[in-house]
Amino acid sequence: MSQPYDPPNPGQQQPPAAPPPPPDQFGAPPAGGYPPAPSGPPPGAYPPAPSGPPPGAYPPAPSGPPPGAYPPAPSGSQPGAYPPPPGYPPAPGYGAAPPPGAYGGYGVPGLPPLPPGVGLAPAGRRIGGWFLDLLLVVVTLGIGYLIWALFFTWPKGQTPAKQVLHMRIYKLERQRAATWGTMFLRQFIGGIVNGIFYIGYIVSFIFLFTDQLRRTVPDRIAGTIALSDPNDVLVPPKG
Repeated sequence: MSQPYDPPNPGQQQPPAAPPPPPDQFGAPPAGGYPPAPSGPPPGAYPPAPSGPPPGAYPPAPSGPPPGAYPPAPSGSQPGAYPPPPGYPPAPGYGAAPPPGAYGGYGVPGLPPLPPGVGLAPAGRRIGGWFLDLLLVVVTLGIGYLIWALFFTWPKGQTPAKQVLHMRIYKLERQRAATWGTMFLRQFIGGIVNGIFYIGYIVSFIFLFTDQLRRTVPDRIAGTIALSDPNDVLVPPKG
């Protein structure tokens, strides 16, 4: 049953009306609402931080001295034949330079320091000296060769052929040219040993090509070596 219409009484106090909502400054939201706010700057807003210096900012550190800083050491040279260039630490195996003429320019271990231009006599020159001595014995009828050797060449550490070919016998222990006594031991005693059944000549020939100092059987008996002395710098002093 419907209720009877109750007309408003002008004298009756009405409850206040609710205030209207404030106007929307941004207008009505779009369909579907607003998207969620981003949690950080938009992509590409800031470039990524570099993980290190830019390429080429620093040259690579050298791992060692530049190529060619140390010249190659000659074979058989003493450690330190070449000092390091300024600003570089000494290379392993290098130290003080050897004395002038050390090893005679041949790099042979056991060879003492020799003056410049002096070195081990080549094997071919030694063989040529043997044949030249035989020829001189024949030419001088033996007597002339013996006088030449005993009075003129042995005191200088030479034989007649070695004097012609500018070779000299060198006493290793004393590091000087052989004396007359050493030459007698080498030529006379060593010659006898060499001539026994000619075996000594064969052994001497083998030693000439296999021994580092090219010492033959007479050289080993007298403790000598044969040197090339083209400028006669090893001439023993007189007196």
